[in-house]
Amino acid sequence: MAVIETAEKMLPAGLRPTGGRLLRALASLLTQRDEKATAQRMALTAFSIRIISAALAFLSQIVLARLMGEYEYGIFVFVWVLIILFGDLSCLGFHTAIIRFLPQYKAAGAFEEIRGLTGTARIFGLLSGTVVLGIGMVALYLFGSRIQSYYVIPIFLGLLAMPMIALGDILEGTSRANHWPVMALSPVYIIRPILIILFMLVAIGLGAEHTAVTAMQAALVATYVTAVGQYVATLFRLRRHYHEGPRKIDFIAWLSVAFPIFLIEGVGFLLTNSDVVVVGIFLEPHDVAIYFAAAKTMAMVHFINFSVKAASGPRFSSIIAEGTRSELAAAAIDAAKWTFWPALGVGLCVLAAGHLLLSLFGGAFTAGYILMVILLAGILAKALVGPAETLLMMAGKQNMCVILYAGALTANVLLNVLLIPRFGIEGAAIATASAMGVEAILLHIAVRRALGITLFAFADADAACKNMKA
Repeated sequence: MAVIETAEKMLPAGLRPTGGRLLRALASLLTQRDEKATAQRMALTAFSIRIISAALAFLSQIVLARLMGEYEYGIFVFVWVLIILFGDLSCLGFHTAIIRFLPQYKAAGAFEEIRGLTGTARIFGLLSGTVVLGIGMVALYLFGSRIQSYYVIPIFLGLLAMPMIALGDILEGTSRANHWPVMALSPVYIIRPILIILFMLVAIGLGAEHTAVTAMQAALVATYVTAVGQYVATLFRLRRHYHEGPRKIDFIAWLSVAFPIFLIEGVGFLLTNSDVVVVGIFLEPHDVAIYFAAAKTMAMVHFINFSVKAASGPRFSSIIAEGTRSELAAAAIDAAKWTFWPALGVGLCVLAAGHLLLSLFGGAFTAGYILMVILLAGILAKALVGPAETLLMMAGKQNMCVILYAGALTANVLLNVLLIPRFGIEGAAIATASAMGVEAILLHIAVRRALGITLFAFADADAACKNMKA
């Protein structure tokens, strides 16, 4: 409080009333121990990490684009998006199922179940990632002649990273479920991008060519180093909190929840990345590079939704286990507000600096500015309902999410296939933004019908509670 009072006195007289309220609200957020404050602290920490990670990811992509040029950079980003996509899917939803079950077990003091859940999830992630690796290698051997030759070796190298990507996702979910945002987010979103650039520069310094193959080699090594370090740190912290002891395993129950989540997130990942994939299928690496640069620049807005989602999952789960329906409605409305308004502010700032940001990739990349404008419209539409999909999943409405996402994905793919051949990368942006709007509408309707909550960034929490089903 002494720090807050000193800071308040330093403010100009005209700003003291408003500034003082903001400072005291911040102090309350940082010191209170209730569930809402904990979730808000986690969101703030996740938001801060995502700011740093977005800046690092942006800088790393600039460095890679400058090092390789548009053509090789387009090859790299197309393959890396595919590998990350299938690496995430290979967990079969277990990384999110941990967030569903662990807070409930912790509230009940069921440490045997926690030890069984976290240990089983790590083993399952490694095994499933390895299976996907094997399937990918067989597919590459059988159909490699039908793939553009410049993609074959990068895909081969990327497949080798699959088990570690899956393990990293499991460890991230474990840390998120325990409200450890730094440990959850920093390995994949801060450490790995730094290591990719570092290893790339070292390889070039040792005489390697400035190609996508070299970049994929750097990404492969960085993925293994990051995942192993994350595994050791997470295991140490788990043992410190839950100690060694007997484990209770209920694999079928976990899988019965994880698999629908896999279907939901699988469709969600495809929905998020299908534009880059379809652009890579229909257009040349040069176009992939420009589109990806625009999308990566707008990712600085996407991370707001990610940050709120990271904090909301455990909070929703705890409220469902111990709280009331009105508390759940209030938490959902708060999450929507925390998503939309920061997204709007950051989005407008990014657009204001759009030409400058794109020019950092290279002169040809400024052609992607119009893509940024189109994509922001879709991002804001999705932000209006906040982490609605997380709310539905934590409430056990996984099957409903599968249907909704399948509809949004179908719209996205059809629009991409129809618009890209005619309008090029602008068609991809229009298709993606339109699909985000469809997704937001479907999620809003689903939450209202399933939970009775009017989930909207402009909604009043009290009104939303009154509209809830009995």
